Amino acid sequence: MSETQALFAALRQLADGEAVAAVERLVQDGPDRALCRINVFDFAAETGIDVERVIAVFLHASRLGLFELSWNVLCPGCGGVLDASATLKSLDRDEYHCALCAAGYEATLDEMVEVAFTVSPRLRRIGAHDPDTLPPVEYCRQLFWGSGVDLPANFEQLIEDITLDFVELPAGEKALLSLQLPAEFLIAFDPVSHATQFLDVKGEPTRDRQSLSFIIDPVHRLNETVVLRPGPLRLSVENRTNRRVLAGIWIAGHALHELLGRRKPFLTAKRLLTNQTFRDIYRTDTLDVDQRLKITSMTFLFTDLKGSTALYERVGDLAAFDLVRAHFRVLHEIVAAEAGAVVKTIGDAVMATFPTPDRAVAAALRMRDAMGRLNDAHANEDLVLKIGIHEGPCLAVALNERQDYFGQTVNIAARVQALVNSRAIFATESVVTDSDTARLLQASGIAPVAQRHTLRGIEAEVTLYEIP
Repeated sequence: MSETQALFAALRQLADGEAVAAVERLVQDGPDRALCRINVFDFAAETGIDVERVIAVFLHASRLGLFELSWNVLCPGCGGVLDASATLKSLDRDEYHCALCAAGYEATLDEMVEVAFTVSPRLRRIGAHDPDTLPPVEYCRQLFWGSGVDLPANFEQLIEDITLDFVELPAGEKALLSLQLPAEFLIAFDPVSHATQFLDVKGEPTRDRQSLSFIIDPVHRLNETVVLRPGPLRLSVENRTNRRVLAGIWIAGHALHELLGRRKPFLTAKRLLTNQTFRDIYRTDTLDVDQRLKITSMTFLFTDLKGSTALYERVGDLAAFDLVRAHFRVLHEIVAAEAGAVVKTIGDAVMATFPTPDRAVAAALRMRDAMGRLNDAHANEDLVLKIGIHEGPCLAVALNERQDYFGQTVNIAARVQALVNSRAIFATESVVTDSDTARLLQASGIAPVAQRHTLRGIEAEVTLYEIP
């Protein structure tokens, strides 16, 4: 048995068989570009496999060494990859700057950090493993832009149409380009180093030859816009980096702006951190102990069993333990099925996270029904589950050698659950007013009931909604 066969045999023991077969076909038959920074949502749509099963198979495949998992910091403006790493631990800057967009951004895990998968060279070698050999268009397609940019079918022709001139320069080399400048806003740009120079070409045309230097070095310089006149230009390009660069002059017109604005769903770091499979197999590999990574919106669900102490007293330790363990097993399954993850259990309580409020509410409704079925199976009403849900910003942190969350949003979610004194679901306003949550509740024939409450540590009263 070859190494590839052995690896896929191991993968079939861990992940969904249909998903494994689809990945195996991709590795065998897919073009190189399809195996670089794979977008799991695209793969799920193309294969007709549920995206949660797709995420799980690529996570297990990466853990086995079939694929390389990368965390890529994206520019929200152009979708370009500002930084790429095999671990989230390298995300240690307060701000990332995009030279192409001339803007700085504070990194958050919501939409600025993507997670993508590239086939391992031990399984199949592709062009992206030797990026300096990729043609310019393929370099832009596979490595400059992230997997959330929706590149059109005519991408190659579009790049050709917006490029005035282009030069491929080895490390340490220089070149001279002679151009005829149109009256347009132009960008001298290298997708390898992200070096950028803006050229505002306007005014009366000239026959005199203008000169300009474009120096490409590892420092992302903040260049002021150079004003030139329509007419001839001699552009001196110098590569001061230690690798090949791909310097071009792009027309910053409608076609380029339309290209940069095309977006599609991609796997965000936030989405992956709320994935149960990821938490199970990458327990301590996510964050450094001193990291504090911002998430602008995360939904927290807390549960607790009402009267669990009395339950142990009433039915005995062994029977109560079996009931509580069954309840934990059911809750874990429901959380994972709704794209969530259990962060931790505390006594009989569960803390779980979800990427969006509607998935948390869907999980809560399923949990309530599941507890009813468990009680019916045991011919009693011993399991009374209290549930609280809140959404808001937080910090992803490493605590007690595992990934955890910190902030007021977490505190409020826990206190909302603490207010529940019966078999009920309480949610905050940000949860029930979410458009997807509203559609879910309406489709289920549920009308949340508003109540005013005081939460410990919060001065003003807050509006909570009971989901009957």
